[in-house]
Amino acid sequence: MIRSLRDKTDMEGDAMMQGWFVVSPEQGAKLIRLTMGGFFASATIQQLRAELVRAIASLSCPPNTHVTLCDIRQMDIQSQERVEEFSRLVGSEDIRSRKLAFVTAKSLARLQAKRLTSREGVAFFSDIDAALEWLTG
Repeated sequence: MIRSLRDKTDMEGDAMMQGWFVVSPEQGAKLIRLTMGGFFASATIQQLRAELVRAIASLSCPPNTHVTLCDIRQMDIQSQERVEEFSRLVGSEDIRSRKLAFVTAKSLARLQAKRLTSREGVAFFSDIDAALEWLTG
């Protein structure tokens, strides 16, 4: 599912893209591909949560045994409130995956993503193929 793309403006007047996401389950690999971009509102994170719950259920595997590829190369730097919401989402027992690979482009976004969780089974990549290899290897 893709959220709509609309421009927003931050306090400095710079154009920002409204948060959007695509959730794609892959049954054979027990993999969730999550691609996100833009600047998220709380309501969009709630929609993302609902989509992830549905996608994970469609994998038909025991809880927390799936793996997740999270491509955030198109994401803007998020507000502290959204980072806290994402942190709760990533740590949620009904969402949590056995392994979680973040693919990032900007060093600042990578630093922000690293603040989401300190649990084992999480790794950061700049290359999507390397992330997939780590997840499925």
